[in-house]
Amino acid sequence: MSDPSLPEPSASGRPAATTPSSPAAAAASATSASASTASAYGPSQVSAPAKIRILLADDHALVRRGVRLILDREPDLEVVAEAGDGAEAIDMARTHEADLAVLDIAMPRLTGLQAARELAALKPGLRILMLTMHDNEQYLFQALKSGACGYVLKSVADRDLVAACRAAMRDEPFLYPGAVTALIRNYLDRVRHGEETSDHILTPREEEVLKLVAEGHSSKEIAEILFISIKTVQRHRANLLQKLGLRDRLELTRYAIRAGLIEP
Repeated sequence: MSDPSLPEPSASGRPAATTPSSPAAAAASATSASASTASAYGPSQVSAPAKIRILLADDHALVRRGVRLILDREPDLEVVAEAGDGAEAIDMARTHEADLAVLDIAMPRLTGLQAARELAALKPGLRILMLTMHDNEQYLFQALKSGACGYVLKSVADRDLVAACRAAMRDEPFLYPGAVTALIRNYLDRVRHGEETSDHILTPREEEVLKLVAEGHSSKEIAEILFISIKTVQRHRANLLQKLGLRDRLELTRYAIRAGLIEP
């Protein structure tokens, strides 16, 4: 008689494969198989993307707490240091690795504007956002001059701050609609008063040379097109670099695109 506790033999004489007697056993079997596969092919190489490390500075602890809640609930953002004034923000930047500084404007010891200037010099790769209650053109312009790449109002921080942080890390400026209006108005005022002259600092001949340089022509080709000597072309190129404060042909090309001399 056969033992009922043993599986029936197969035609080959070997015991037949058994089927797990319950869902739990099936799950255990699947888990074991998965573990064996992982062992055979090595551990998974998928890793979470690096978070944007943020230095937050505001002299009001309650405001910092609220802003931190907005930032830390995002999977790609993390506040790694907090400061209560501009001077402390600079100290924190020295001792913590941060990708982005979010600074209030009105702070004791050093204002956010003063801190932004020092941080821009201390850590050139650090992006800076101003977070303020002041919808003020003067503060806006000073913030941009200080090295900030964005200006966010506290009244709409829950709506704009996260987007501003991500834009800053893409090297894109972030301004609320009123700030954009202020910049356009300021530019138009300067044009009316004759202060915006950068488009007219080049002579017509220099513009011709710039256009041809940006289009990829060599000095010899430019000389032939304009019926001037190669030395004259080289002198024009040197003058262009000096006048525009640029370094090389690539920057000349970018300027030509911005000036509308060639299509991007």
